[in-house]
Amino acid sequence: MGSLEGRAAMVTGGAAGIGRASARALAREGAAVLVADIAAERGEAVAAEIRAAGGRAEFRACDVTRAEEVEAAVAACEAAFGGLDVLHNNAAYLLGEGDGGITELTLEGWERAFAVNARGVMLGCKYAVPAMRRRGGGSIVNTSSGSALAGDITLTAYGASKGAVNTLTLYVAAQHGKQGIRCNAVAPGLIKTEGVRQGMSPERIQRIEAHTLTPRSGEPEDIAEMVAFLASDAAAFVTGQVISVDGGIGSHMPTYADGPAGA
Repeated sequence: MGSLEGRAAMVTGGAAGIGRASARALAREGAAVLVADIAAERGEAVAAEIRAAGGRAEFRACDVTRAEEVEAAVAACEAAFGGLDVLHNNAAYLLGEGDGGITELTLEGWERAFAVNARGVMLGCKYAVPAMRRRGGGSIVNTSSGSALAGDITLTAYGASKGAVNTLTLYVAAQHGKQGIRCNAVAPGLIKTEGVRQGMSPERIQRIEAHTLTPRSGEPEDIAEMVAFLASDAAAFVTGQVISVDGGIGSHMPTYADGPAGA
C-alpha cells in the first residue's frame, strides 16, 4: 500500500510540468487525484495516463483566478472521491516578457502574476480548508519559487507573487493547524519543465546551472517527490515551512560560480 492509500487529492495546474509529475506521484502513492487545469486536452490526458497505470483520476477544467471555478473543483473532488485530503496549489503564471526589472514590467503583467500565483493559491486554500475539516484534517502544499527567497534582476512580479505565497502558507498553517490541516510550500530552483525548455534562453539556463551545486538541473519529478512526502503522514509534524528543492542554488556565496571547476 502507498503512503496515501484511501486519500483524495487535487492538483491545480496538473496538466503539465510539475503539476503532471505531482499528480502521477500522488496517484502512485494510492491517492485518487483530481487534475485541475485550464488546458482541458492535456489535463484529460494526464488523468487518462494515471488511470492506465491503475490509479484513480478525473479531470476538471478550472481557472484558478475565478473563485466559482475553484470552489466547484473542490466540490467535484468531494463528489468523485468522497472528500479532499490533499491539495497541491501548483497553477502558476510566469510572464517573462513584460516582467523584468521594476521599471520595465507592465501593470498587466504584475496583476496577472498576482491573480494566478497569489489569488489562485488563496482561493485553493479558502475552499480546500472546509473540505479538509470535514475529513478531520489534510495537507496543503503550495508551489513557491526560489525567486521569492532572494532578489534578482528580472521577473519582479513573479518573485513578488511567490513571496505572497510564502506568507499565505504561514497564515494558513497558523490558522488551521489545530484542526489537523498542515500547510507547507515547496520552493523549486531551476526545473526543466517543457515550459522552461521552450521559454528560457540557453544562456540563462547555463547561468543558473553554474550556481547549482548538484551535477544536474532539477526535473519535475524532484518536486513531485517532495509534494508526495509533505502530503503523507510521514510529514505529520511538518507545517508552516517553505522548503527549497533547488539543488543548493540558494545555499552558497555569490562568488561560488567564479571558483575553480569542481571546487
